[in-house]
Amino acid sequence: MRTLTEYLPGLTLTTLTLDAPLDHADPTGESIEIFARIATGDGGTDKPYLVFLQGGPGHEAPRPGLVPATPPWLPRVLADYQVVMLDQRGTGRSTPVGVRVSATESGLTAQPTGALAGRSVAAQADYLTHLRADEIVNDAELVREALGAKTWTLLGQSFGGFTSVHYLSTHPESLAGALITGGLTAVQRPIDDVYALTWQIMIAKSEDYYRRFPGDRERVRELTALCAAGAITLPNGDVVSPDRFRTVGHRLGMQGGAEALHYLLGLNHESSAFAHDLASTMPFEGRNPLYAVLHESSYADGVATRWSADRTMPDRVREDVTLLGGEHLHRSVFSEDTELRAFAEVADLIAEHEWNQLYFPDALAHAEVPVAAAVYYADAYVPHQFSMETAALLPDCRTWVTSEYEHNGLRMDVAVIDHLLGLLHAKRWL
Repeated sequence: MRTLTEYLPGLTLTTLTLDAPLDHADPTGESIEIFARIATGDGGTDKPYLVFLQGGPGHEAPRPGLVPATPPWLPRVLADYQVVMLDQRGTGRSTPVGVRVSATESGLTAQPTGALAGRSVAAQADYLTHLRADEIVNDAELVREALGAKTWTLLGQSFGGFTSVHYLSTHPESLAGALITGGLTAVQRPIDDVYALTWQIMIAKSEDYYRRFPGDRERVRELTALCAAGAITLPNGDVVSPDRFRTVGHRLGMQGGAEALHYLLGLNHESSAFAHDLASTMPFEGRNPLYAVLHESSYADGVATRWSADRTMPDRVREDVTLLGGEHLHRSVFSEDTELRAFAEVADLIAEHEWNQLYFPDALAHAEVPVAAAVYYADAYVPHQFSMETAALLPDCRTWVTSEYEHNGLRMDVAVIDHLLGLLHAKRWL
C-alpha cells in the first residue's frame, strides 16, 4: 500500500494505492492497481468512513475540493464522515482502460490503451469481464481493510447504487449503512424488461419536452434528416447517424437537461458551436470508453445482453424520429465513433457474454443494514417501479420517492443528501 497526504483549503486529502487481483477468485493471477482519495474536513480524523460509489459504469471518482464545493454534496457529508473517493477499476488512476487516436496515411485510427494495450480481442473482452460491480465491491473491501475500518457507509449514485445493492448482497457485515440515489436497480428482472420500460419513459419525456418547446419537434425532424444525408458531423469529422443523434434525449433525464437541449437545437447546425455542443451532449464517446462497452452489462443479472436497447426499441420510436432515447446504446455507435471503433469487436463479444448473477434476493432479505434511498419518480434510467420492488426486498430500506428531482438530483441540490442522511440516522421514521 502506498499513501500520500495533500492539503487543500479546509480539506486534507490522503491518497491510497494498493494492489488487487484482476480476478479476486484467482489471487495469484494478474494484478492491477486500485486508487482512492480520502477527504477529511477540519477536525474530522475521528469520524467514520463513507465511500462514494459513482455512476457509470466507467467513470472515475470526483476530484474533491471545497472552493468551490466539488462535488456539491461533499461539505454536508464531511460534517459526519471522512469520504473515500474510489476510482473504480479501469478508471482514473486505477489501472485505466482507454483509447488513443493517431493519424495514418489512411486516416484516423484508434487503439485501446492502458490495461488493454497489446492484448488480442478475446483477451481484451476477458479482461473487461472483471470490471463489473462484483469486482468493484471486492476492491472496496480491500480499501476498507487497508483503512482499518470495521464497517463503513456507502453513498451510491446511479451505477454506484447498483454496486451498493451487490455490496448489500455479499458483504452486509461490512456496512454501517447505505445511501442510494437513483440506483436501486432491478433485481431478478430480465434486462429486456428494463430497457422496454425505459423506452416508454423516454417517449413520455419526449412528449413532455415538446409541450414545453413545441417548435423543437420540427427542428429535431429536420436535423435527423440531415443526419440521414450525412450532413451532420462532429469536430473530429465523425458523421452522426439518426440513431446516434437520437441519444441527445439523454439530457432529458437530467435536471436542467431540457433547457440545454433546447439551446443546442437553436444553434446553426453548420456552426462549430453546434458541432462541439452536440459532441458533448451525446452520452457515449471515447473519453470514458467503458461507459459504452460495459453499459448494458450493468443491467445484466445473470444473462447475456445481446444489444438489448436496440432490440427493445418500440416500433413507435422507430417510426417517429422525434421520439428521443436516453441511455439506449446502439450497436452502430462502435462503427461511427472514431475512438469507440477500437472496441467494436470487443463490444460484440461482451454483448454475447453470459454474465454471472449480481443480486441475490434471499441475501438482500437478510441484510440487516439501514438503507436510505432516493427514488426519482420519473427516472429515465432506473425505473421507479423496479426500484420499489428492490426496496421491498430489504428489511430496513427507507425510501424517499420524489418527482422534484431527476436522476442527477444528488449533484443539483444539497437538500437531497441532507434528506437521506436524516432518514438514515433517524431512530424512527414515517
